[in-house]
Amino acid sequence: MSLPFPLNPSLGNVPVYQPGRPIEEVAREMGLEPGQIIKLASNENPLGPSPKALAAMQHVLANLHLYPDGNAFYLKQKLAGQLNLPVSHLILGNGSNEIIEFLGHACIAPGADVVVSQYCFAVYSIVTRLFGGNLIVAPAKDHGHDLEAMLAAITPQTRVVFVANPNNPTGTLIPGEAILRFLERVPSNVLIAMDEAYVEFMENPLDLLPLIRDNSRPNLILMRTFSKIFGLAGLRLGYGIAHPELIAALEKIRQPFNINAIAQAGALAALEDTQHIALTRQNNLEGLRFFTAGLDKLGVEYVPSFANFILVKVGEGQRVFEGLQKRGVIVRPMGGYQLPEYIRISVGTPGENERCLKTLAELLGRA
Repeated sequence: MSLPFPLNPSLGNVPVYQPGRPIEEVAREMGLEPGQIIKLASNENPLGPSPKALAAMQHVLANLHLYPDGNAFYLKQKLAGQLNLPVSHLILGNGSNEIIEFLGHACIAPGADVVVSQYCFAVYSIVTRLFGGNLIVAPAKDHGHDLEAMLAAITPQTRVVFVANPNNPTGTLIPGEAILRFLERVPSNVLIAMDEAYVEFMENPLDLLPLIRDNSRPNLILMRTFSKIFGLAGLRLGYGIAHPELIAALEKIRQPFNINAIAQAGALAALEDTQHIALTRQNNLEGLRFFTAGLDKLGVEYVPSFANFILVKVGEGQRVFEGLQKRGVIVRPMGGYQLPEYIRISVGTPGENERCLKTLAELLGRA
């Protein structure tokens, strides 16, 4: 029986996001013990959360009968201090995905154009379609953003351009000079949403914060997350950095208490644990070196990565994904990103990386 009432017609074009498969689900399906399985599918921090964050979160459990601070005062103050800008430039979201949704509410109406790159993060297209926008996909160049093609794709109806640097799922990086030239050439009435979810993994990333501090780019928003290098993916916490007038508009959209008390406490402590951040960055650097050297030795193609994962060309991506899964190694198939020959492997601990590469070599007949 069909529903006796109509639904928003935009929902007909909205795909369902497919996340990396959780360990427990794979264990049930494959008849394995959870402890036998490693997950290298969702670009999570293999070192886990900061010990300081775990202690801080434990401390707030006794007060969970109380609502959290709806404005996350202390977390915003800490972030603002580290970023060296006023609190008025910041908004917090339930993951950076919610920041993307805020932009949909604020900027994307039926008939509006949104420009993205081929092989971009799936949520950009989901949010665009959810709000009735027209998705314009500029062809990629060497698996990364072709900024000239994206500029050419901008129309008088374009309201938002999404750029991820480094990009997910390909791990590619746009040189800083190219980004700055791009920002100068995008029309001022088009919002540039710069997704910097993986920026902390880079040794010398392009710093766009000065453009926010001096308000010289009011059409720019930077989006960051606590899910990756901070190891707090389970808390769902991200933030946007932009002109105060844009932030004020987004605050009208934000639901009350969207950042829970545990997330606020964990993030506040995680920001202070510079040692954990440094250890995570070093583990990731060594992991990327391990995979690139190992894949080179096996003669397996990959896309050089600047993030905490690597895109690997394996032929039949879905078949390889399923074969690895049966052996207790969860990776991410890329068919949904129009990359059916690839899998994406997140960097794990040294032991997890070794097991993954060894299992992959066996599966490909190159052991």
